[in-house]
Amino acid sequence: MKAACLIFLFSLTVSSLRSQQFYIRGEVKDESGNPLQNVTILLNATGYVYYTGSYGSFGILTSRNVDTLTFSLEGYQKEKKIVSPGNYVSVRLKPSSASSSNVHRSKLASFTNGLNKQIQKQWFTGNETYASLIENHFINAREYPSTNLSLNIDRASYSNIRRFINTNTLVPPDAVRIEEMLNYFHETYSEPEADKLFKIRPVLTECPWNQGNELLFININSRKLNLDTLPPSNLVFLVDISGSMDMPNRLPLLQSAFRLLVNNLRAKDTVSIVVYGGTVGVKLYATGGAEKQKILKAIDELTPGGATPGESGIKIAYNLASLHFIKGGNNRVILATDGDFNVGAKTEDELNELISKRRLSGIYLTCLGVGMGNYKDSKIQTLARKGNGNFAYLDNFSEAEKVLLTEFTQILFAVADNVYMNVGFNPDYVKEYRLIGFDNKVGALNDTASVMEGGEIGSCNSMMVVFEISPTKFNMDAVDREFSPGNIADVNLHYKLPNDTVQREFNISVPLTYIDFNSIDRSFRFSTSVIMFGSLLQMSANAKNIRWNDVILIASEASDDNNPLEREYISILKQAKTLYSKHKKRKRLLFW
Repeated sequence: MKAACLIFLFSLTVSSLRSQQFYIRGEVKDESGNPLQNVTILLNATGYVYYTGSYGSFGILTSRNVDTLTFSLEGYQKEKKIVSPGNYVSVRLKPSSASSSNVHRSKLASFTNGLNKQIQKQWFTGNETYASLIENHFINAREYPSTNLSLNIDRASYSNIRRFINTNTLVPPDAVRIEEMLNYFHETYSEPEADKLFKIRPVLTECPWNQGNELLFININSRKLNLDTLPPSNLVFLVDISGSMDMPNRLPLLQSAFRLLVNNLRAKDTVSIVVYGGTVGVKLYATGGAEKQKILKAIDELTPGGATPGESGIKIAYNLASLHFIKGGNNRVILATDGDFNVGAKTEDELNELISKRRLSGIYLTCLGVGMGNYKDSKIQTLARKGNGNFAYLDNFSEAEKVLLTEFTQILFAVADNVYMNVGFNPDYVKEYRLIGFDNKVGALNDTASVMEGGEIGSCNSMMVVFEISPTKFNMDAVDREFSPGNIADVNLHYKLPNDTVQREFNISVPLTYIDFNSIDRSFRFSTSVIMFGSLLQMSANAKNIRWNDVILIASEASDDNNPLEREYISILKQAKTLYSKHKKRKRLLFW
């Protein structure tokens, strides 16, 4: 009887212990002490999953007096901890090293068939080459008649240059990308025929800075989408709220920019907001465009602080975009940052690998760069190029308005993917040619495995590709006699439709039809001034005969006084002339 009672009491005690609930409390932060939101917490005993809240804190009920928790967050190393209810749990997650298992390949902006990269490496100027870009040189058309270039609608370079000039600062040569400067101005747009996706306009004229040479303009125009039939958008705003964004021309500027974009939303569009900084996680889950006040409230509540775990933010944003993916819709992540990634993937190679894995997901990427001083242009450009997207730099509110209000459909709605162009020159009429802009990075030329990938082209865009040509005697004789004996080049535009795998082509031949420079359309003359401006800023070896007064004169004669961007451009030219003339005089004084 006594034994039976003892057994009964023991069973009652065990049952009581089993029914008892314990409460485990704690917090998760990064190494700098910033709270981490949405950290996954696995309760090992049950397999149940929990998440940290807005301030990195958590509370979990368990039936065990001692248990094990596993903490994980993309961009950070996993942490396993033995816990008990009596002790407050404090976890510090360390950033993970970016995976290097996949083969990384550098991406070329342009590629000439048959031309050995060792020849291009001879274009380097040793220690004097502090720029990351190597300017394209003249190429023999008989030896290498065919060249390829990747097209994109990036335009960040010009607004970044404007910021330097407006602050009376010399422009770093590697900040100058002439193809993006040309993209910035939209005056060359000519709408394609109703049944065509593209329209190509070639113009052959004289080269103002190199007597005897010619300029071949190839103007590519994309179809304008009908606003009434645009597909629904699944947009994810990925916003950098790290400590480096705590300046008026950074996070506050981006908040103003996003407010403009929200006002363009339709009821069928959705917006999600992911933030990374002191907090990494989802600020706003998918919300319809009709709920504008809810979206605007979430934008206004963003505050800066903490490190920059961009890798984790990118992964969460793409996961969220995938979760709400709209088949046949406009699925896009819009990354807004100064590019100063300092947790997780940091280098260009690591970011390249991170974003490359998501290129084929059908989700596009638009990058908005802001800031100065620690602005990381090269990192943001890497993400845009590898993320099947585009890139703009916001130096002021007017630029934000231009990009996200005026050019809303051009930036955010693609008409073609993987777009690249092949130009084959006729060596009977072209002795040598030089592609202006589309300069390659030093690293891409050094990488023997580097490849060229096409870019994304949006609705109603105008892109200008320009070659400087050294003509043959046959070419000059034909020009003198004012007749066209044949074609100077063949242009093949390669592209895919969005969410399609079929490679398509649009081809034209360029006749040897020469037009005097003063007789060509003013938009082409204006583009010529932009090329000359960029060449001076690059301190190009091909700019020896270019004078500031010539650039200003051509721009002034070709500009439209009713166009505020072109009026501003003339002002920027005059400021640049003063700035660079003073610098040149100062160098002379120092030399003497």
